[in-house]
Formats: sequence, structure tokens, C-alpha cells
Amino acid sequence: MLKLKGFEEEIEVGTRIWFEEEKKPYRVRAMDDRYLVCTKPFNLSHTVLYTVIDLQEGVRGTENLVFGMGAETDEECQEMIERLRLDTEVSHRNRTPLVITRTSPLPIIPIKIKAL
Repeated sequence: MLKLKGFEEEIEVGTRIWFEEEKKPYRVRAMDDRYLVCTKPFNLSHTVLYTVIDLQEGVRGTENLVFGMGAETDEECQEMIERLRLDTEVSHRNRTPLVITRTSPLPIIPIKIKAL
């Protein structure tokens, strides 16, 4: 879990994050103490859009790879975190200042279990 300045909720995998210029929230899929990989559905192509938050630099954007490795699964998002730790970074061309307007934990949905 991670605490962001100005927000009550702690950030963890599953937290929804709204950015200033976006209408729909992203969901945190993988994280460490510096980076968060977030995705949101892109239904037109049956895939996701992703953004990487760099808390140290105060920016967000895509990974600086010409042909990205994907962020469709939790495993791919975790692999992106590993690459960011070692040798990639948030793209300088596609980065934007980090402006988070709202966060929300993933809702807990109760499950009813029938007795046999």
C-alpha cells in the first residue's frame, strides 16, 4: 500500500484513479514504491489503454519502448514494473504532469453462499 499526498485512501492494486484530463478512471494493476501501472478498458479494440505513474518524477505516460510489451494482464503489468526498475522509464515524448483528481478503492462485492 502507498499513501499519496492530499488523499485519504491508501493506493493499492485495484484502486481506481481519475486524472484531471480523463473522464473514465484507470485501475492500478501493478505497483512498487515508485511506479504504478494503471489500465482502463479500450472496448473498440478489445484491449486496454495504460499509463505509468512515476511518483518520483511527478509524471505519467507510456513506457519508452518503440513496440510496447503490452499491459493486458496482471503479469504483463508486473513485468513492466520490473523493466522500469532496471532499464526503461516513462517516455519523455508522451509524458504529462501527474494530476490526480480522485481515487477510490475497488468496491467489495459480497458473495452469498447457499448452504447444502
